Amino acid sequence: MIADIENTIHAVDAAAVMRLLPARPRLLALGEPTHGEDTLLRLRNELFRQLVEEEGYRTIALESDCLRGLVVDGHVTSGTGTLDHVMEHGFGHGWGAFPANRELVRWMRAYNDGRSPSEQVRFAGFDGPLETTGGASPRGALTALHGYLAERVDARLLPCTAQTLDHLLGADDRWTEPAAMTDPARSVGRSAEAGELRLLADDLVALLDAHAPHLRAVSTREEWDRARLYARTATGLLRFHHGTADTSPARMTRLCALRDLMMARNLCALAERGPVLVHAHNSHLQREKSSMRMWQGPVEWWSAGALVSARLGDAYAFVPTALGTIRHRGVDTPAPDTLEGLLYALPEDRCVVDTARLATVLGDGRPAHRASPWFGYAPFDPAHLADSDGLVFVKDVLAGDVARG
Repeated sequence: MIADIENTIHAVDAAAVMRLLPARPRLLALGEPTHGEDTLLRLRNELFRQLVEEEGYRTIALESDCLRGLVVDGHVTSGTGTLDHVMEHGFGHGWGAFPANRELVRWMRAYNDGRSPSEQVRFAGFDGPLETTGGASPRGALTALHGYLAERVDARLLPCTAQTLDHLLGADDRWTEPAAMTDPARSVGRSAEAGELRLLADDLVALLDAHAPHLRAVSTREEWDRARLYARTATGLLRFHHGTADTSPARMTRLCALRDLMMARNLCALAERGPVLVHAHNSHLQREKSSMRMWQGPVEWWSAGALVSARLGDAYAFVPTALGTIRHRGVDTPAPDTLEGLLYALPEDRCVVDTARLATVLGDGRPAHRASPWFGYAPFDPAHLADSDGLVFVKDVLAGDVARG
């Protein structure tokens, strides 16, 4: 069996990944089973550099705040802001603190130095402005969208003034109340003001769409893309806050689905400007339904990857990552009857697996699904082999992994 499995693996590089695919996808999604481990983030960095240099990829999109990501993109394309400022203000979820993310930004800035805009690499966050404790205020996205339109269309067409928006939005801490994530009664999402804001946001987006020919003509590509991002984010946040005030049993299922819907819409927009490497948790990128056990029980929803795959078809490819150990997190050597255990028995420290060939080798002898000893790690489900375009396996994730080279 081990000899047969060895015939399904290759060294980890961009060329090996691309050989598994029928054509270069517009969205190449590299998943990870846990967050914040520099071993995995540095592997992502290596693959992105190779994809840029060998396959013509020009954008990397991370599971991070889409609005904050504009700070990073401004730095890597034009040098705006210091690296320290960008790492503090350009990432969601506190991910600016990860050394490998800092290395990625530094490399992108160095790569772009002296290159024309068409040759530059770009950075994007594709998550909504959402954290574990809830969503951001819609103020930033909503007022930016209003400001864009106010500068370019007849003022009589606007559904409201900026002052009206400011009055309805009120204090931002009403929207960012952490207790609202678990207590619907603490959410402002179904207040009269929030309801009116949802209608106004819809009117602003309709105005953006209805005047697209004119707006495209009087805007740069960057201005147009940002206006569309503001439109998606404003409506998405208002929809999310409306969901936080839901008292039904479907509340958390709805919130998880709304978050991935925001992700999917951002990814589809990014795909319009060229091939993108996407990096996020496996659960956000897989083609199957995602699931999670929360305080009120299990929830299931369609992931961003499932939504994008349904829309883009073969232009979307998903390569999850599986791993053997994270000993500093209590994840020790996998049992030999699991998929991770079979791959761990190979001599390679990391490899790319041809999942179609591996599924043939395994036949009906499907490996057991590994149990996770740590809440922050989600083992790969071997039942999903056939729905993945490949698999990256990393034998050991090391604590305090340091940069190589």
